[in-house]
Amino acid sequence: MIPFLIYVAIFVVAFFLVTKIAQRSAISDYGSLKTVTFGDESAVTPNRAASVISILTIFLLWGMFTGSTLLPRFLHAPGPFQGEASFEYTAQAGNERDSATVTVVVHPIDTPTDAPEVDPGDGWAKNDSVAIGMWRSGLLRVDRNDELGRGESAEVIEINGEKVQPGDTVNVGWGTVTISDKGTPNIQPAKGWQMEPIWLPSPEAVVVRIGEIASEGFRGSTLWEHLGYSLFRVVVGFFFGALVGIPLGYAMGLSNWFRGWFDPIVEFMRPVPPLALIPLVIIWAGIGETGKIILLFLAALWIMAIAARSGVSGVKISKVHAAYSLGASKTQIMRHVIVPNSLPEIFTGARVAMGVCWGTVVAAELVAAEQGAGMMIMVASKFQNTDIVIMGIILIGIIGFGIDMLMRWAERLLVPWKGKG
Repeated sequence: MIPFLIYVAIFVVAFFLVTKIAQRSAISDYGSLKTVTFGDESAVTPNRAASVISILTIFLLWGMFTGSTLLPRFLHAPGPFQGEASFEYTAQAGNERDSATVTVVVHPIDTPTDAPEVDPGDGWAKNDSVAIGMWRSGLLRVDRNDELGRGESAEVIEINGEKVQPGDTVNVGWGTVTISDKGTPNIQPAKGWQMEPIWLPSPEAVVVRIGEIASEGFRGSTLWEHLGYSLFRVVVGFFFGALVGIPLGYAMGLSNWFRGWFDPIVEFMRPVPPLALIPLVIIWAGIGETGKIILLFLAALWIMAIAARSGVSGVKISKVHAAYSLGASKTQIMRHVIVPNSLPEIFTGARVAMGVCWGTVVAAELVAAEQGAGMMIMVASKFQNTDIVIMGIILIGIIGFGIDMLMRWAERLLVPWKGKG
């Protein structure tokens, strides 16, 4: 919740600052004079300053809540308690009552530390010590070295002078002490706001892991081989999905018979998640490469068919009539009117289909794959190697974004008339 609020605050502040600066340095051109932006694709373009600030904000929050060394310490969120602290407990056995001190050493979880030696004291309740890792908690049988223990009905009745009974929690400043149902103090040092590395490693830890896997490989294959296998599967599955889906969509958009025959099938399969087909594909095609490509083929097929059908159906009838009035044949209308005017919809569908395929291949590689980004993530998650999991997610996102940018570039190059009537 705290990171979300910080993100919203940075967004609001950056919006007003960038807006004010832009207003002062605005150039009065045709685009800036537009008053209506709804439905005008050319009127709304990405604000590059907002994009840069957004990315920097995400990395800032990531570093803040992981204690990254890339950020100055004053930007770090409050971290877990580390160091030596103590609290006092009071125990009572019948009419006997005595107090003792517990010394607690909180150490980094990757640095094993022994409990320090302490002076036992003079009373029947002896001083204790315990070592606890950061973000961890520990039960301490305080009567284990006392002269009067549970056999003499001894029980803890106060923590730092505050009366307690089983189930009560006392804040001792550097953490809390909770009395368990059996009367044993459960010591919980303050965790702060930072995330434990096992849940969210710091950015530099992920970068180091990328370098290690890039140079040493992962389970017998290099990082580039893993990503190459995933990309190959996506490209092949998408290619065959488009190869079948686009002609099918054209047929459904031009023929009542094809539309009636295939529409129930396409509309039935369209909402079915590709992941739901994994068990069936495994039964039919096994767990090899063929099964994975078939799954990606099915993921792209219905999207491309619907995109092509929508593109054909969206062609303005006035353009068709104009072509007929100029003496065009059906073949010429198909080539010079239907296909060019349907390409924008097809490219939009291709971008969506490629995104779905790239997301599906990760799930497909979770099942008996020897190479691939999904396999890396699956194996790493079993051993709680969160840095590898995040590394895989980042690389998948970067490659997916790169594919989308490449398809946008191809669309601008091949369909320059998009949005121009």
